[in-house]
Amino acid sequence: MSTTRPATLTDDLLERLVARVPGTTGATWKLTEVYTGDVLVELPQSTPDDIERAFHEARAAQRLWAEWPVAKRLEVFSRAHTLLVDNALTTADLIQAESGKNRRMAVEETCDPPMVISHYLRRAEKLLRPTRRGGPVPFLSSSTEVRVPKGVVGIIAPWNFPFATGLSDAIPALMAGNAVVVKPDNKTALSPLYGVALLEEAGLPRGLFQVVCGEGPDVGPTLIDNADYVMFTGSTATGRVIGERAGRNLIGCCLELGGKNPMIVLDDVDVDEWVDGAIFGVFGNTGQICMHIERIYLPEARYDELRDAFVERARSLRIGASYDFGPELGSLVSPDHRDRVAAHVEDAVAKGATVLTGGRARPDLGPAFFEPTVLEGVTGDMLAGRTETFGPVVGLHRYRSVDEAVRLANDTDYGLNASVWSSDLARAEAVAARLESGNVNINDALATAYASKGTPSGGVKSSGVGARHGDQGLLKYTDVKNVAVLKKQVLGARPGQDYDAYVKQMLGSLKLMKRLRVR
Repeated sequence: MSTTRPATLTDDLLERLVARVPGTTGATWKLTEVYTGDVLVELPQSTPDDIERAFHEARAAQRLWAEWPVAKRLEVFSRAHTLLVDNALTTADLIQAESGKNRRMAVEETCDPPMVISHYLRRAEKLLRPTRRGGPVPFLSSSTEVRVPKGVVGIIAPWNFPFATGLSDAIPALMAGNAVVVKPDNKTALSPLYGVALLEEAGLPRGLFQVVCGEGPDVGPTLIDNADYVMFTGSTATGRVIGERAGRNLIGCCLELGGKNPMIVLDDVDVDEWVDGAIFGVFGNTGQICMHIERIYLPEARYDELRDAFVERARSLRIGASYDFGPELGSLVSPDHRDRVAAHVEDAVAKGATVLTGGRARPDLGPAFFEPTVLEGVTGDMLAGRTETFGPVVGLHRYRSVDEAVRLANDTDYGLNASVWSSDLARAEAVAARLESGNVNINDALATAYASKGTPSGGVKSSGVGARHGDQGLLKYTDVKNVAVLKKQVLGARPGQDYDAYVKQMLGSLKLMKRLRVR
């Protein structure tokens, strides 16, 4: 394993990145390398005045950007796609240093913005093109749907996928003609800053995509109060606060929030295929994925077999601090988060749960490492049974009937992601139809749904409002202008016409239009 910091992460690069962040008071935040705890760079902290100036600059740039033809805007993103792919390994180095994730997850994260670009390069022109429709009077009237950008979009990006959410949520907003002000988490600001620099190298006008930094309570209110729309990914508790403030400001918002995501394994599953998929669904990104699996329901008839196979594979996972592809698990994002995960495990054990493997912090590997952990006997009165743990921890449960499994899977306030496994796709699809979740993966844990950029992805219940991806993922960043044309003044009684006669004529016309299917 290679724990030496990559040569790409020079002091010059890091200083150039943080120089993009407005911070007039000189206050900074120590951004550390998670593997070691060493300070990488001092990150400027933006004041409310700094944030307002960022919005002012973004708004000025947006007025010019919105005048560009859509095709010209898309040319920028075609070039950006190449730059993002060509510089993916440097991006992965930054992601690993600031978040502590393993190499595989860091590289896969770099792929998300290019995938989003590819999708919307195909769809954006059609979605943003004016659409002419009929009006109330056939042949004499028309109505045209015109899509206009909202203005400046505020994006609050989480630390678990800082590059993907920092850029991928901004790309359709920019394509639609908006400016963007993004607030990454302090811990993980470097990779989105690098992504913005690459977009500007591709031709994105300077000032159109701003980055501000600071703690959420200090930065969030000013960002929301100056934005025309807000995109947030994070906890349900914070999402409620953001949604309330956006509502007071009468602006729209999209909130992708927490999950306590279930997996139902049917009794005909192939154990070898299932184990590898389930292991990634639970422990990918060290369990720090909004859509990762925290509850697995196993059929009673095969419970021991499936449990033992899963535990054996979890116990063999390679965990460590390395910038190469050796470890299968990396670090948690911070010592504070390690303590939160540990508290969930300790609470479960104190209330009667059994640790089948793992369950301990690993300070010998680094400040924030925690073992892949499998629990049995988790109940609803435990933190790990009801609250999102967001770490490498899963509870195994047995069920007697599919009806019971569905009931248990749906017994949560959340509804972000679910997974069903079976050798019979028809059986799996029947179960999937009964699950209360914005995303359901069949014979996969999470990646297939999230990587399907043509289909909206969001949560239900307490897991969010709105969605990213699909047509909705771009159109949410636009307002609709209805331009209606009446070619001849025919709405109303003709001169000298009795109004009773006009009403009779109008009502008769409605019946005729229905028969002729005229809209």
